[in-house]
Amino acid sequence: MSSPAMMLRRFCCFSTAVSPSTSSSSSAPTAKKKPLVFLGSPQVSATVLDALFNASSSPDSPFEVAAIVTQPPARRNRGKKIMPSPVAQHALNRGFSPELILTPERAGEDSFLYTLRALNPDICITAAYGNILPSKFLKIPPLGTVNIHPSLLPLYRGAAPVQRAIQDGVKETGVSLAFTVRALDAGPVIASQRWEVDDRIKAPDLLDLLFSEGSKLLIRELPSLLDGSAQAKAKPQDETKATLAPK
Repeated sequence: MSSPAMMLRRFCCFSTAVSPSTSSSSSAPTAKKKPLVFLGSPQVSATVLDALFNASSSPDSPFEVAAIVTQPPARRNRGKKIMPSPVAQHALNRGFSPELILTPERAGEDSFLYTLRALNPDICITAAYGNILPSKFLKIPPLGTVNIHPSLLPLYRGAAPVQRAIQDGVKETGVSLAFTVRALDAGPVIASQRWEVDDRIKAPDLLDLLFSEGSKLLIRELPSLLDGSAQAKAKPQDETKATLAPK
């Protein structure tokens, strides 16, 4: 079987070397800091990644970003050039090691799951990753996988919560921090933040605002996530109030 290091290279976006002195978190997880794996793909996810980078850079931070999982490079923009996902590009711009940017086609691939187990993350954080996480994935981090979802769960579960909320003319929406389970956006809610909807706001702007608020919510709740107390305080969702937000 291939070694963990070989697996990491297999999934990396680029082979360009990054100087350790410029890396935000390019070294292997230390004994003092808990390894965290971040999963995200579009530009709004970069806001969350930035918050994690900044929090992990503190000398007394209890965690570090051990790896980033994102969608594979694809043809983007007018030139249709093959480019990394916005999150991958942002991580590279911040000096994150390209060998620790993983781009599996599917999160259920055995080789990817082997690499993830080798990283031994205590917790995984997702923000608009865009890939279904199988049970084999969810069993790996002992502190669970936590998702930032731009709605007040159980309202607007699904791929387009912001667009559907605006379409419905809601006056209030928000962002939720919830544990990921196999059912769609149905895990226990750790915390949420309400947001008044301006009648003139467009979906992309509201999405940006909610992920910005979600990143603040995540950093605020990280201590409880990392010491395990969030699992005890998280509240199950009321299934009778659940609504769906398909594409």
